[in-house]
Amino acid sequence: MRFATLAEWLSFQEQLHPVGMDLTLERIALVADRLGLRDTDGPRTVIVAGTNGKGTVATRTAALLQAQGLKVGLFTSPHLLRYNERIRIDGDPLSDSALCRAFEAVDQARGDDSLTYFEFGALAAAWLFRDAGVAVQVLEVGLGGRLDAVNIWDADVAAITAVDLDHQTWLGDSREAIGREKAGVMRAGRPVVLGEPEPPASVLAHADHLGARAVRSGRDFTLTRSGAALQWVWQGQSHEWRLAGVGARIDGAALLNTATALAVVESLGRGAGLTEAVVRQALEISAPGRLQRLRGTPEWLLDVAHNLHAVGELARWLEAHPVDGPVVALVAVMADKERTAMWPLLEGLVDAWVPVPLDLPRALPAGLLADELEAAGQGPVCRVDGVDGALSEAARRAGPRGRVVVFGSFHTVAAVLEHAPALAPAALSGRVEPDWPDGEAVHAV
Repeated sequence: MRFATLAEWLSFQEQLHPVGMDLTLERIALVADRLGLRDTDGPRTVIVAGTNGKGTVATRTAALLQAQGLKVGLFTSPHLLRYNERIRIDGDPLSDSALCRAFEAVDQARGDDSLTYFEFGALAAAWLFRDAGVAVQVLEVGLGGRLDAVNIWDADVAAITAVDLDHQTWLGDSREAIGREKAGVMRAGRPVVLGEPEPPASVLAHADHLGARAVRSGRDFTLTRSGAALQWVWQGQSHEWRLAGVGARIDGAALLNTATALAVVESLGRGAGLTEAVVRQALEISAPGRLQRLRGTPEWLLDVAHNLHAVGELARWLEAHPVDGPVVALVAVMADKERTAMWPLLEGLVDAWVPVPLDLPRALPAGLLADELEAAGQGPVCRVDGVDGALSEAARRAGPRGRVVVFGSFHTVAAVLEHAPALAPAALSGRVEPDWPDGEAVHAV
């Protein structure tokens, strides 16, 4: 074996390819075929693309299938604290030794062909899923869709969540252009679940041109909410479902993403298995760091929101879920992100701001972020030294009845969890505390 430890393998992968991002499929497809990872004997495949929500949809889809008794592989990115979070079988991260074994297999198969860090991981995930005999592999797109590494597999069911502006350098500077890239995960004659009620016209046009079977939110599956009760209804599919009373914690983007995951499972032909017990069990699992509420004094809310659409969802959630005490934002953003339109969305919802100093070349320095927030009329803005100082200041200002909101990037959430070990286990488990008021149920009709 080339290396004995996971850390050595990951360091090697970071330096192997001349560029960190190389949006082509030829090299990874060649290596996948050498490994026999694309023949018809493999697992069924679900591919989830989108600007926001794809991690949640992928995680919930896997949980719904696993709760039905299927063996399920899940590949997501990025990770928060450990690379192992990216590759899971039946919800459990793979061990270091299993990952090293997969990396060795990929390394042997690639020969003189170089692979990017993400391509190496995607191949390792697929190899591990084959080795374990999973029934379904759920693959989250890393960037875009058409030229993303996971798109070398033909999705039995594809899903596209909310489409918005992000990564414009690679994907285009409009929703239509970005939607066209994400539509590349569709396959002719196969279902594509569109979780956004009004997707870009380019997405619909590509589905029509290709002959993909579009399953649309608002048409083929609809959802309404009344108070604490939720209701999803599928129309035009092989099943009609009503799910009522799953608790007020499922709302906003989480509601849409959960409904999308249910539609994916139904489109995969597993709708009959969506029993009350299955749905209840699956709804206890969510993707870490996505509007993740950790109870305590103060309460902590972790959200990797790092673009305008995601921050808008965060603002709507905060408005719908007030607390008795102050709300303090622990925030850090990458310097290449569009930020100026984010801050007004949180006007009146944040009582104090604490920029987090991140030791990353891409991160906007905390001092410059503080200047930017003050110039935008936000405040008070607290300038602190180090992540530990930011955590202490945020908790002090929030007090026992307040809330600390951590957002702006995966790196922001990761830094907080690294420096707050008491929060990390609950956050990384992705487990949501069940909240099922008496008399409420999930049932088929």
